[in-house]
Amino acid sequence: MSKRYSKLGPGEGPNYDWENDHTFVKVSSQDTDGAYTLMEDNLKASFALGLHRHDSHAETFYFLEGEVDFYVDGDWHRCTAGTTIHMPPGVPHASRVVGATPARMLMIFQPAGFDGFLAELATMTEADFADEAKMAELNARYDIIPMGPVPPHPDDQT
Repeated sequence: MSKRYSKLGPGEGPNYDWENDHTFVKVSSQDTDGAYTLMEDNLKASFALGLHRHDSHAETFYFLEGEVDFYVDGDWHRCTAGTTIHMPPGVPHASRVVGATPARMLMIFQPAGFDGFLAELATMTEADFADEAKMAELNARYDIIPMGPVPPHPDDQT
């Protein structure tokens, strides 16, 4: 008999160790029949994610450690342990780690699917990443609408 639940310990689950973050899929789209995906994201000090939006899914972020500056719909927010940000569909957002200390957060994507995006990225070559048409198709399939780099932060204006 198969189990009707899943359990993953620290450091377990499909994971993707990128240059700027190390993400663990804790509850996959398969686990929830596509309802949502839960991921743990360990952001390296160099992490920055450019401005983008999702037109058909929401994201919720719960910050566990470190500090992350989050740009949401024109406003900057400093997020520390215990902070939650919820992004409904259509809301532009970007983020970056503050300073030289890594950060860690939980992410919920609803409906599920972002785990599939990461799995596909993990199979790609440098040539694939350089192929603008291929990247545009992948982004479109996973509801990722790039809108530009991380916007200027008020702290950078000094």
